Amino acid sequence: MAGERWVGRRKFIATIAGGLGFLALRGIEASEGSLPQKRLPNILFIAADDLGYAELGVQGCKDIPTPNIDSIAQNGIRFTNGYVSCPVCAPTRAGWITGKYQQRFGFEFNPGSAPKEEFGLPTTELTIAERLKKLGYATGCFGKWHLGFTKEHHPLNRGFDEFYGFLGGAHPYLPTSGRSAIMLGFEPVTKFEFTTMDFAREAISFIERNRNRPFFVYLSFNAVHAPLQAPEEYIAKFKHIGDQRRRIFAAMLSALDDAVGMVLSKLRELKLEENTLIFFVSDNGGPTRQTSSRNDPLRGFKGQVLEGGIRVPFLMQWKGRLPAGKVYEHPVIALDICPTILAAVGAEIPKDLDGVNLLPYLTGEGKGRPHEALFWRFGRQWAVRVGDFKLVCCPQEFGSDEPQLFNLAEDIGERTNLAPKMPQKVKELKAAYDEWNDKNIPPKWVGGRQRSLQQRQRRRELQRT
Repeated sequence: MAGERWVGRRKFIATIAGGLGFLALRGIEASEGSLPQKRLPNILFIAADDLGYAELGVQGCKDIPTPNIDSIAQNGIRFTNGYVSCPVCAPTRAGWITGKYQQRFGFEFNPGSAPKEEFGLPTTELTIAERLKKLGYATGCFGKWHLGFTKEHHPLNRGFDEFYGFLGGAHPYLPTSGRSAIMLGFEPVTKFEFTTMDFAREAISFIERNRNRPFFVYLSFNAVHAPLQAPEEYIAKFKHIGDQRRRIFAAMLSALDDAVGMVLSKLRELKLEENTLIFFVSDNGGPTRQTSSRNDPLRGFKGQVLEGGIRVPFLMQWKGRLPAGKVYEHPVIALDICPTILAAVGAEIPKDLDGVNLLPYLTGEGKGRPHEALFWRFGRQWAVRVGDFKLVCCPQEFGSDEPQLFNLAEDIGERTNLAPKMPQKVKELKAAYDEWNDKNIPPKWVGGRQRSLQQRQRRRELQRT
């Protein structure tokens, strides 16, 4: 299997080599041998899939050890109010890879599985990989993409030099009799072993081959998204857990932790850890009913703009640059990852990004909160957080479109609706939301059956005639 993958990688050599001349112009040594005297930081972005707020040791999980992921928090920052910009997978990814609210460009729902041009990240929006590639970075994408199926949306056409993973929203972890959707570049991979470990191994190979130049690794695991699958040796570790779903979920999370540990260990082995900025984040809250992934003490789950759907495990490490073991309590959002990376590499931060550079707030140079307000829109659901107050409309949970108001500092579980007692606060937050929403565009496709709005409108016009 390794031989098959290596043959496929040869097509990338020209791309990888192309950046070396740029590095030389910047006075950065890119040849074999000792580490350069001047070097831009490496970037490692690790994404978990559907990992609930309560599912790490540092987040209070007791039944599933996660020492490797926990080490990122112990050596860096843990955000207790870390958010994503959507309660489902693909829109969140469109947000964090661009640094913009995805509603700005119509990516409000998961794209349909058909390879249609509108079902993907617009090519007018630059990804962080495209920005880093212009600076001479080697860029690798490993794992889940979920930002489009057409050739123009493929990772290799969105700033990445290498891709090993799948384009859709989910994939089996273990080989099946069906056709695999795993790809190496543009070519299908006929064999794989266990996706969690395969993605980590491919990322490690990329790091080894690019150890002497700055690299960006986008390691987007499909763990712990359904289906519930894990190798028997991992399931056996949790035979004491009676509930079968929870037992397999524990095995999946344990394997994810081991995979993260493999990558972190390789950075240490190559003496690259201190010059690597690391992020770990989940793309949305846990779908508790489907996988048992917990969001305690939060209310709600994946698919809802309640805290359980949008507040996630969010960690960051940069040894020697950021404090170790720090707990940061002000609200941040995954949109901040893109501008923070740009600041770390000394690049200009575009003014049209919605995320902010977190570095000054984490070092103590910046005062106050990174954000005055955070916003969410997901179909009929919407929410806005200003300070500790959150106004949220969640018809599925509330039974109506009437928004409810919560003070998250006193009521993290969103149980006490303050709207009847604080109508002025409701009016204030709704005005802030409306002002933000006026800058957005309608979704380019709809949820459920995933028809484009254009198709839907044409059908309505035909029905009128």
